[in-house]
Amino acid sequence: MPTTEADWKGVAQALGRPGNLIRGTHYHTAFPRGDLRVVTRGVTVTPGLSLGSHVSFVRYDNGSNLLMGDLVVAETELQRVTDALQAQAIPQTALHKHLLSQTPDVWWTHICAHGHDAVALARRLRVALDHTATPPPAPPVPLRPLDLDTAGIDAALGVRGTNNGDVYTSVFVRRETVVDEGHILPPGLGATTAFNFQPLGRGRAALNGDLAMVAGEVQEALTALRRGGIDLVELHNHGLTDEPRLFFVHLWAVGDAVTLARALRPAVAATNVGPAT
Repeated sequence: MPTTEADWKGVAQALGRPGNLIRGTHYHTAFPRGDLRVVTRGVTVTPGLSLGSHVSFVRYDNGSNLLMGDLVVAETELQRVTDALQAQAIPQTALHKHLLSQTPDVWWTHICAHGHDAVALARRLRVALDHTATPPPAPPVPLRPLDLDTAGIDAALGVRGTNNGDVYTSVFVRRETVVDEGHILPPGLGATTAFNFQPLGRGRAALNGDLAMVAGEVQEALTALRRGGIDLVELHNHGLTDEPRLFFVHLWAVGDAVTLARALRPAVAATNVGPAT
């Protein structure tokens, strides 16, 4: 169902920070882990590259609400967060990593829950989040141009990206209607291909993100990524009951940002996705 940000005021209060409405259908809240200093392959990872927890709420025509997202947790936090999620009846649907060798170790756990009281869902989630050292929301700062050829990245990938402060993000959405636990997911929720480019200077970038695929696309996409010199991190599912069944490959590379974008394009072309609007 279409909603407005005012419909989610109670959720924002329960989560302790404001969110934003995406395409009028899902209310998204980010929890950047600016408290973590994670290094992978000599690169200090910014929150936008791979250290952000994200949750979204969707309202349906029967009055129910869907909570879906993924949480970034340090290894020292993982079991406490898992216990809290279980105590609050918030199911985990995946547990994995998004980065190659990293210090300290960080994990990503995906969650999915339903309920008729969105504020109650948010409060239950907050209990789990309070078992992490996630910092309070930072005051907004003006965006500055990134040291990247963003027009070149856009042209190479065929999608207009977004300056998110510390990274440049390019997003594609699956063209199919995706159903999870009997609920149609809004376009772009739980079924996106997203690439983050973190500037490293002189047009170079660290690349992290994931590619959403159905089973018949996996091998062609993986082969295309490796031909482009992109490192594969993990191949897995994010949900338990999604239809069509979606697989995600997380990836990593460092190099000239436009060259990396060109290397990604054949893998994107092997999947049934379109540019996010």
